[in-house]
Amino acid sequence: MGKMFPWSVLGGLAMAMIAVVSMVHPASAAPVRVSGVHILAHFDLAAGQQPENIVAEPDGAVDLTFAFADQVVRVTPDGKMHILATLPAPAKAFTPILGVAFLGGIVKTNDGTLYFNYDTGTSDLTGIWRLRPGGVPTRIAALPVNGFANGLALDEQTGLLYSADSVLGTIWRVSVRGGTPTAWVSGPALAPKSFAGANGMKVHNGAVWTTNTDAGTLLRIPIGNHGQAQAIETRATGLTFIDDIAFVGNGDTLLAALNSISEVALVKPDGTHTIVLTATDGLSNPTSIAVHNETIFVPSAAYFTKADPNLLEAHI
Repeated sequence: MGKMFPWSVLGGLAMAMIAVVSMVHPASAAPVRVSGVHILAHFDLAAGQQPENIVAEPDGAVDLTFAFADQVVRVTPDGKMHILATLPAPAKAFTPILGVAFLGGIVKTNDGTLYFNYDTGTSDLTGIWRLRPGGVPTRIAALPVNGFANGLALDEQTGLLYSADSVLGTIWRVSVRGGTPTAWVSGPALAPKSFAGANGMKVHNGAVWTTNTDAGTLLRIPIGNHGQAQAIETRATGLTFIDDIAFVGNGDTLLAALNSISEVALVKPDGTHTIVLTATDGLSNPTSIAVHNETIFVPSAAYFTKADPNLLEAHI
């Protein structure tokens, strides 16, 4: 049995099928239609099955981290769930923000290896973990126990991982081979104001993109010629309690999960945004988004609603 979400920590913070919604295609002026929205899988709140992050598999399956069950799972295209790994539980967890162990961002390399953030507040377990196909989870990099590793991104060209620390306002960087992470960038734009700062992450078009949950901002950090962080750019504002993001196509148009208000926003390159999915579509505090071919997946963790953590599927 997993752990229930510690709701008291958050305190005062916060259509089964939708009508066709128009979006601007990143590669052309022709509109893209989002349709066929449905819930692919429902999860067990009492067992801590609250999906925090997601990555798509080539066959249309998705891999999820369950924030409070300390598990990595796979959901197949028919909605069936399979447990890939269960992380070792700390003798006594005490993480910043939540006070309990938390399994966060997840990414995948081309050979099928998964990497994910695990926060326990203990020096023996906190950090970035690796799961090779058919293997067992192994920690490859330790992260500060007084921080909170949340979003995770992969630069496939360089084999570098970027981990967003929501408490320390820092993005850590380390090779997929493991080792000692370095503080790649930090600053006020990444810092929390009351709850969580830097959160969702992607590497896209020569830059690290991240979000600041408290500030409601989308940030872009160009990667310099020698791998150094360039000046942080604010690309969009007014994105309430933004969590993770996913790009649609090769341009800079993206989808953003707005956690506390149970919405998904389409954010255009100029920073303007429109809401394309809401609670009426089945969202229950969405945390992240995956795009695979013409399908989008949105997991909801029910952190605030306390009802129906699920995985939503739609077609572009």
